[in-house]
Amino acid sequence: MTESLVEISDLRVAFGEVTALHGVDLVIAPGERIALVGASGSGKSTLAQAIIGLLPGAGQVRGGSIRWRGEDLAHASEKRLRELRGREIGFVPQDPMSNLNPVTRVGQQVAETLVAHGLYPRRAAATRAIELLEEAGLPDPARRARQYPHELSGGMRQRVLIAIGLSCRPDLLIADEPTSALDVTVQRQILDHLDKLTRELGTTLLLVTHDLGLAAERADRVLVMSDGRIVESGPAQEVLTDPREEYTRRLVAAAPARIVALPTLTETATVIKDSETQAADHAPVLEVSHLAKEYRGRGRGGNLRAVDDVSFTIGRGRTTAIVGESGSGKTTTARMVLGLIPATSGTVRLDGAEVMGLRGARLRVARRAMQPVFQDPYSSLDPMWTVERLIAEPLRAFGTHDRSARRTRVAELLDQVALPATVTDRYPHELSGGQRQRVAIARALAIEPRLVVCDEPVSALDVLVQKQILTLLSSLQERLGISYLFISHDLAVVHALAHDVIVMRNGKVVEQGPAARVLTAPADPYTQGLLDAIPGTGIDSASVIS
Repeated sequence: MTESLVEISDLRVAFGEVTALHGVDLVIAPGERIALVGASGSGKSTLAQAIIGLLPGAGQVRGGSIRWRGEDLAHASEKRLRELRGREIGFVPQDPMSNLNPVTRVGQQVAETLVAHGLYPRRAAATRAIELLEEAGLPDPARRARQYPHELSGGMRQRVLIAIGLSCRPDLLIADEPTSALDVTVQRQILDHLDKLTRELGTTLLLVTHDLGLAAERADRVLVMSDGRIVESGPAQEVLTDPREEYTRRLVAAAPARIVALPTLTETATVIKDSETQAADHAPVLEVSHLAKEYRGRGRGGNLRAVDDVSFTIGRGRTTAIVGESGSGKTTTARMVLGLIPATSGTVRLDGAEVMGLRGARLRVARRAMQPVFQDPYSSLDPMWTVERLIAEPLRAFGTHDRSARRTRVAELLDQVALPATVTDRYPHELSGGQRQRVAIARALAIEPRLVVCDEPVSALDVLVQKQILTLLSSLQERLGISYLFISHDLAVVHALAHDVIVMRNGKVVEQGPAARVLTAPADPYTQGLLDAIPGTGIDSASVIS
């Protein structure tokens, strides 16, 4: 019998009066690849942080044990934990921008780990850091080592964190949502590289994720967490295709686009025909023609054409999604449509009226008809304002309601987005991620826009909350006749919501058409590559017990 690497017994963790983990038991053997899955607040990140002694804020272990090769870390000193972190237990956190020092070059940040553990002197550590960055798949590592985090893409920053996490050759690597904010192709590249490195080094992997498809592809064993408890565990394919627990079934059902069998060609043709017929019956709300955005380059690099000749139309009550990798130009296109950045050329018409270049009162009228919902509701909501004030902000800005009428309208909007009236006096930090996004949607709907531009509105949410928000957007569209321009890197999400899809790459449209055709019978190899990169597409949802 192989000696266990980690043995967790009856672990209880609390934050003040709130218990986050209720008697968790877990054994991890050397070389295992385990995925912790569950909705936000299920306790999966708390469990991972407890193992390495990095519980945030008031988090404390209130009972049980965490044994690392027999040594109980639950009661280890901070000095001992610092010796273990990085050297024996590596950690790759979720958000590289908040976990990398913005004023220190990335090579130096990798080298610091080596120096801190006494593995290399400072000069040799700098050389070794470049080798580790190359090992993590960072192109031109010597040049990148001299750059700061803001000069790298999200995928590159994540590779830096992987280089740091594996720099001391730990026996266990904990990866906490390491790719949740990345597009599917970059996600696959990074996970493939992480998988290759850990297997070559013999590193045990504990992967924390809310993406069940990703867990099925990357783990040997899956542990499902809910309300601070492990409610189900077993081989990955077995847990996700034949779950025993109702909670696991709900998680699987919440991500149907990742585990759906493609329709036959006959079925696809029928859906496409129906979609085209419906599109013809909807008057255009937004017409974008030959839109382009060019940024002036420095030195000899020349100008950068971020968006190049993009054209599309969105009908009333329809959803058009723009998909593509990071840097494809999709968000830049959305910002030009909203008038947040000027276009180099092209036209944007709303209900037949040109909105490009408008100023003053005419621009305000156009902006009243178009409202945004951004990716991160926490950073897009003023933390010092109550929910009532946040939702009423557009009503005050446009002077459309008096104080009493604003209060009535806020109550109507809370009802529309399925939030209780009791949240009106709360602040954003007192709400869950899903509740904050509902507030952002309510604020966007306050002045009854004809078009809502959603920029990655569910990418930071777990699958259960994600499904709730997508269902809400669909029901609002059906009831209110709103049109959506939906920006996403997640084709599985797009599959659930969009009528039409535009695929962008390097600023250009490579394919567009009805979602039924683009997502099931793509004409361009790039689109096919995006579809192939969706985690979990090989799982057969038909075998999941209903």
